[in-house]
Amino acid sequence: MSDTHAHSAAFVRTEILPPAAPPPGQTGALRWMRENLFSSIPNALLTLLALYFVYTILAAILPWTLNGIWDAGSLTECRAIRDERGLTTAACWAVINERWLQLLFGFYPIDAPLLARLFYADELAAAGGMEAVFGAASNATDRIEFVAAMRADLGNTLVFFFGYWRPLAALALLVVAVAPVLYSSLPRSLLLFSLIYPFLAVFLLWGGSIWGPISVALGLALSLLVLKHAGARFGGLLGGLAMILTLLCFFLNPLAPLGITGLFPILPHVSGLLGAILPIGLPAITSDDFGGFMLAIIIGTSGIVLSLPLGIVLALGRQSSMPLIKWVCVSFIEVIRGVPLIVWLFTASLLLNYFLPPGTNFDLLLRVIIMVTLFASAYLAEVVRGGLAALPKGQYEAADSLGLDYWKAMRLIVLPQALKISIPGIVNTFIGLFKDTTLVVFIGLRDPLGLTNAIRATGEWNGIYWELYVFVALLFFTFCFFMSRYSMYLERKLATDRR
Repeated sequence: MSDTHAHSAAFVRTEILPPAAPPPGQTGALRWMRENLFSSIPNALLTLLALYFVYTILAAILPWTLNGIWDAGSLTECRAIRDERGLTTAACWAVINERWLQLLFGFYPIDAPLLARLFYADELAAAGGMEAVFGAASNATDRIEFVAAMRADLGNTLVFFFGYWRPLAALALLVVAVAPVLYSSLPRSLLLFSLIYPFLAVFLLWGGSIWGPISVALGLALSLLVLKHAGARFGGLLGGLAMILTLLCFFLNPLAPLGITGLFPILPHVSGLLGAILPIGLPAITSDDFGGFMLAIIIGTSGIVLSLPLGIVLALGRQSSMPLIKWVCVSFIEVIRGVPLIVWLFTASLLLNYFLPPGTNFDLLLRVIIMVTLFASAYLAEVVRGGLAALPKGQYEAADSLGLDYWKAMRLIVLPQALKISIPGIVNTFIGLFKDTTLVVFIGLRDPLGLTNAIRATGEWNGIYWELYVFVALLFFTFCFFMSRYSMYLERKLATDRR
């Protein structure tokens, strides 16, 4: 440094100053409000207008909600309690307190023998024992009176945990089965339980012999083995035909047009033989007893699980270079999408019986699940096709350069990227499918909305509306919200191209 500069510099600091805190207006809530709510005069006016509308809505809803009455036996009693308290508005939540089991499970029968064994052993013995009360030769009127008195004494909470243990166990096991599919950090060995769960859920919910679901699982496993070995020996086409023939022989009777019966299908013979050796089962329950939110979960979950792989196959088929396959997939997608779901549900409910052989017993709930699955798969096919179209052509060329065949290229390179792109659309379709389960009310199934009509038709709760609809809306919102949050989590996890 020159002498001139040395004398002109009055002071040179040798240490670094500690960082100073930003002004209060540049951090925290004040900064956020200034940037997002009051960044300009129009934004400030819109913010004030929005706050006014929010205040108006909350001022009307909160008193009605918070002043709610929970202990009452009818709507008339609720209104009397409201007037006694001097309230102008109050929700009658007593209807939820009384009927929430019905809204959740419909008319699904409780396990009355289990409740009697656990809580009414003395009364059961005095009535003559289990066989006298719940046996086949018991008096129906006495049994109904016994169960009604038991339910009134126990309360809804105990009835919920012990009386409905079968649907609760199926729901808990559903969470266990879905967890390894949703979260890759869990052990992959849990996927074996995910494959077993559908058969276990059918046994828990519908009951009957345990060998029925096991026989179905054996038939599917046998058909896959035939496909594997026949395909490796004779090619994929002949292997697929052999698998289809195996399924027909196991579940249907391909010789029925020839008038040959007794040998096929194989399924009843296998389940009957196993049941005769070791009879194990639960009381059988028909699909007519299903209802409530449990029905929505069954239809929605089945549709979601089955429609995704079918939608992927349809999307690949629509892009196929084989004209026949492409024409079939395009026709299926356009026909299904071009007709409202309610029409397909009426088709499943009414018209399908006219095309079935006489005496065929095709469960209505199964027909609804099939139609919902086909309907959702058509929309998913277009969502997945959009993801396939968004991939650069270089990804397909890279798969070809590695020497991969079509299916390996799709499984290892193309589909993982396409499905990642399609996550928002796929989850959106799933949410729409889950909400559309309420349409089954029009074909006679007791969904939550249908049960609200049944509750309002009673003398005690005739005239009540909002409380029931709010409860049903909260149930659907909870499930749909978690599906939406999971999709956002999955998008963040798979956003490897933006890290």
